[in-house]
Amino acid sequence: QVQLAESGGGLVQAGGSLRLSCAASESFFSLLAMSWYRQAPGKQLELVASIIGGGSTNYADSVKGRFTISRDSAKNTVYLQMNSLKPEDTAVYYCKAVSARADVYWGPGTQVTVSS
Repeated sequence: QVQLAESGGGLVQAGGSLRLSCAASESFFSLLAMSWYRQAPGKQLELVASIIGGGSTNYADSVKGRFTISRDSAKNTVYLQMNSLKPEDTAVYYCKAVSARADVYWGPGTQVTVSS
């Protein structure tokens, strides 16, 4: 059972930056992919960014050029650097891990609020 713990959320003004962290209880070598999702009030869960075993990354069009996903394998941690934040980025951000056996794990989420 992989446990994920997000941190780094908070309140920031539009145009500001935040860095989210997601620490996994297992080595990344046993995880196929790590992703960040978000869910705004009244909206569906949305994939924000993902990074797979080889290091390839993928982003939602709405965050391309502003957000960067990265990982530190030594710390079993994946990051989401969020720059030029907009009010529409306000959401609960969730970390998701997929194991090599295709088991899926979710963190409890961290709130990001961007004020205008």
